Amino acid sequence: MAKREPLDHLAVRRILVPIVFTDLSKHILPQAAWLASRLQAEIVLLHVVEPLNFPAGIFEVGDKINPHDLTSRVVYQAHCDLDQTPLPELAGIAATRLLLHGNPAVEIANTALNKNVDLIMMATRGFGAFHRFLVGSVTAKVLHESDCPVWTGVHLEDPAVGEFTVRNVLCSVDLSHHSYRTAALAAQLATSIGAALTLVHITDSVGIYGPGGLRVDPTWKETIVGYATKEMARLQQSVGTKAEVIIDSGNVLHLLNQAAEQTKADLLVIGHSPVRGHLGDNGNGYAIIRESRIPVLSV
Repeated sequence: MAKREPLDHLAVRRILVPIVFTDLSKHILPQAAWLASRLQAEIVLLHVVEPLNFPAGIFEVGDKINPHDLTSRVVYQAHCDLDQTPLPELAGIAATRLLLHGNPAVEIANTALNKNVDLIMMATRGFGAFHRFLVGSVTAKVLHESDCPVWTGVHLEDPAVGEFTVRNVLCSVDLSHHSYRTAALAAQLATSIGAALTLVHITDSVGIYGPGGLRVDPTWKETIVGYATKEMARLQQSVGTKAEVIIDSGNVLHLLNQAAEQTKADLLVIGHSPVRGHLGDNGNGYAIIRESRIPVLSV
């Protein structure tokens, strides 16, 4: 699969929204519609019909329905569902509908590339006590394979449905060499939608286990937090932002949710290494998306 050049500017003109004909899609459509209306972007609704697999011998010579007939009926029904799906959220928004046949993750990634899509917005699966810990397989594959920015909906069993807006953007940076790009794209998005921006960096825990339990080494904390403070100031100067800054230490997933609650954030922006995919080297992107209580945009 061909790759596009890494983004240095976030201009969202076309949004790809993969949909399924279940309640799963209803959580992402209001978000896509809100963003498209603010950015004057076009929405491409995509539904992918997966190939049907049949056990050997299930169809015999003389059967009234053969595999080709059944596949044709499934595709025809998908066409009807896609054409007839009422989408009041998209009123006044330029939208096209596309039906493809094949592997959903592959077709989503290929469509994003071939249609010059600037952003993929898709739901995740978070239904049930067990499945809450799993990002849907299609979403995970798209995150792994696509180099296009990916917006994932809240990975909760019962996410809120209704009017959606983004007033506050929280951007997590790890102070690696990718952080400049992440912060710059988050700042551009926040400016384009009229939202406030907060930068957050979570350092490693400064707690040390020893006699008497966990204690904080003040010298170590001062060194780590002091270094992070200087690097954040340097990052802001390079990006040209004057955002609020949060620096904390400890469990990244817990503290990102805490920072989101503290800043009343509606969207969390995270970065990724283009050569590693949105899930990152060790699954940090996966974990953040899985645990976040607000939508996550991986740029």
